[in-house]
Amino acid sequence: MYRLILVFGLLLASACGAPPNQGPDYSDLKLAAQPNFLWIVAEDLSPYLAAYGDSTVSTPNLDRLSSEGVTYTNMYSVSGVCAPSRFSIATGIYTTSGKAQHMRTTMRPEYHEVTGIPPYEAVPPPSVRFMSEVLRQRGYYATNNAKQDYQLRAPVTAWDESSRRAHWRNRPAGKPFFSVFNFGVTHESQVWARANDTLRVPPDFEVPVPPYLPNTEPALRDIRRVYSNLKLLDEQVGQLLAQLDEDGLTDETIIVFYADHGGPLPRQKRQLYDSGLHVPLMIRFPDAQLGGARDDQLISFVDLAPTTFSLAGLPLPAYLEGQAFLGPMQAAAPRRYIHAAADRFDAIYDTKRAVRDKRYKYIRNLQPDRGYYLAVTYREQMATMQELLRLRDEAGLNAAQAQWFRPSKVEEELFDTFEDPHEMHSIAADSAYADKLVELREELDRWMAATGDAGAGDERLLVESIWPGMVQPITAAPALEREGEAIVLRSDTEGASIGYQLLLGSESLSPAWDVYSGPIFLSSDATVHAVAHRLGFAPSDTVTFRTP
Repeated sequence: MYRLILVFGLLLASACGAPPNQGPDYSDLKLAAQPNFLWIVAEDLSPYLAAYGDSTVSTPNLDRLSSEGVTYTNMYSVSGVCAPSRFSIATGIYTTSGKAQHMRTTMRPEYHEVTGIPPYEAVPPPSVRFMSEVLRQRGYYATNNAKQDYQLRAPVTAWDESSRRAHWRNRPAGKPFFSVFNFGVTHESQVWARANDTLRVPPDFEVPVPPYLPNTEPALRDIRRVYSNLKLLDEQVGQLLAQLDEDGLTDETIIVFYADHGGPLPRQKRQLYDSGLHVPLMIRFPDAQLGGARDDQLISFVDLAPTTFSLAGLPLPAYLEGQAFLGPMQAAAPRRYIHAAADRFDAIYDTKRAVRDKRYKYIRNLQPDRGYYLAVTYREQMATMQELLRLRDEAGLNAAQAQWFRPSKVEEELFDTFEDPHEMHSIAADSAYADKLVELREELDRWMAATGDAGAGDERLLVESIWPGMVQPITAAPALEREGEAIVLRSDTEGASIGYQLLLGSESLSPAWDVYSGPIFLSSDATVHAVAHRLGFAPSDTVTFRTP
């Protein structure tokens, strides 16, 4: 088992960043003017894949994406948990810019009863749009199957369809599509929810054990379950890829596979260590161009929206905080750093910020009086977490495992992720790394100022700043103006998107709303239904306009 622990560390070292390579040459990449996009999103998954050096289990369908596509070795979430991460993916801005860093702002009133802060929605700057809405404005059919969880309500303009039935197959003939499929089988909850299911690996199967977890049977069972769930994910991905093959669309589609943040086990999810932030990213281009290539440039979740726009041939909106790493709008230089934030988890605060270059990770603990371990009730349903707590109480943890239970933190930590892939030994106090410490400290200061990050500020004050009096603002209803034979819709709320439907005769409203982007021409018997919605505000009432 010691050998497995050592191998696990070496595998993660390679995944966290090997010495720089040239990466593939994208100059000859051939794409349609408006290629299709298929996004395959896993939950709570570190790079436990053969493409990243971990061949613990066979994943032939994900291996196919790697062998026929480009494997990106340095992809990072902006948070170690899903809702803030999904906010940044959907908008292309950082959580701190959009007041979305607390997990979570909506849906779980029991946590808000403890904090005394009502459920609320994040309110990004008025110019910000869902990336799917931008694509829809440019002719794409956009679907989401089916998880949202964006820290705010998706506007009706976000998707042509968002449901468990949403699929590219429902699109009008000839339309390019942007289709997202979310797979929850690797989610943290599935470690205990599937505890009694048949494993896809033998019950005595050897698995790598990171040094911060106990090498005991309860923990081994959970790690085996993680790999078993990964095999289930691979089967589900294979079914989806088969549908794309059946439709003859594989070589007309850019396929993107990634996870919403790092792994599900204790000291992984919710953390700003690479175990919580580093995720797989594989992109298969039409005709398997660049198949088998690897790219080690640093990539952040805020880069997904601008890169998708770039590949789709769209201009990049000014509000974006990420940069395109592919396509005609690719940034002139690769990014030097990735950034991440952690704040409230459920009802517990532990504010941290992180910045990382290809090798070194800097973490600033803004509440150093708090211990490293957070007593998150949800996580304590996992047998491994229960085992850690039992061993802690019985003084049975070794030094590496006990680290997580230190009662307080230092304010600054610095890790060499090549030499210390699990980030167990801070070198912040080592004078040999003083220059790197200053560099990353100053970069974090710059990023926090640029994103309006108040750090460990009072969440109540944050909510008051976006929902005055703790009351959600309401988007002003659309008004109609006539311009000759056309009508123009507007809302007095800055930043509001407007969705509309044109109905004839006795037609009734459908779930799908068109995105308003300019004057509408009506037939004499048409009725216009419209709704306005600024992100984080309550949507307006639906208004109806009838032609004379």
